[in-house]
Amino acid sequence: MGFFFFFFFFSSASSMAFLKAQPHKLQSTHLLDLYIRDYTFKSLDNTIKTGTLHNVPLPQNFSGVNVDTARFRCGSLRRYGARVKEFHLGVGVSLNPCAERIVIIRQNLGSNWSSIYFNNYHLTGYQLVSSILGLLAYNSGYYSNSSSSAVPFEVGISAGEKPITIDFRNSTRMENVSGMRPICASFERDGRVTLAKEISPLICSVLRQGHFGLVVEEPEPVELKKKERPWKVAIGSSIGAAIGAFLLGLLLVAMFVRVKKRTRMEELEIRAYEEEALQVSMVGHVRAPTAPGTRTLPSIEHEYLPPSRRR
Repeated sequence: MGFFFFFFFFSSASSMAFLKAQPHKLQSTHLLDLYIRDYTFKSLDNTIKTGTLHNVPLPQNFSGVNVDTARFRCGSLRRYGARVKEFHLGVGVSLNPCAERIVIIRQNLGSNWSSIYFNNYHLTGYQLVSSILGLLAYNSGYYSNSSSSAVPFEVGISAGEKPITIDFRNSTRMENVSGMRPICASFERDGRVTLAKEISPLICSVLRQGHFGLVVEEPEPVELKKKERPWKVAIGSSIGAAIGAFLLGLLLVAMFVRVKKRTRMEELEIRAYEEEALQVSMVGHVRAPTAPGTRTLPSIEHEYLPPSRRR
């Protein structure tokens, strides 16, 4: 157990020494949480009332980061819930482990540190449009640099009957993305980002403690649009030409069928007229007109004889 406490104090002291020396070169989000935790517990004293928010002073190197904290009794928090700035914990919230009291820390990382935090997650295709808000809880043991009687450890917060809601209306920057619907983003400890829809405009719901923000899809670069435009025009032109050729072919076929049908009708009409004027009969395999027989047959005059036969 002694080794366990020594390890936590050593890691905490190392993180604070690193942050004091090079605060803006911080690359680990977990170290940032440890730094805020240590300054929060250093600012606590017994005069702070339970359930009352207390602002945590931070060094000037972290200007723009706003941190508030409050102590809560575990039983009261489960029965009544609580509102910690932008976070609303509903009735029945689950705390694990929690024996008597906890310290809840609310973080607003501001524009500069939110960007640093967001860049650690490599969420491509999205743009951060709000400050990253954090909600973490620790056991309420007294903590100082000279005391090793209690080491603050993180307490898990899980939603109960209703989800935990986050109000981003006072920490959102939507000037350059007007008309776009933001998406709720939960930044997990393992490096994953979970996206979800808002439950109402600029209001998100979550199931546990952590860090959260609003993102929108990045607009397509103008240069990329210009490069893709000739391809789109070529594809569209090809499709349009194919459809036009198909319709023209249908029109030509219809006209050809109509002309052929009309020519056939004219031929039938002419043939019917001719057959009505002349009697047609078959001579072998040929249709030929025939004239009707005459009533008067020609007769040969017997009185005429050639001179050689005259007597």
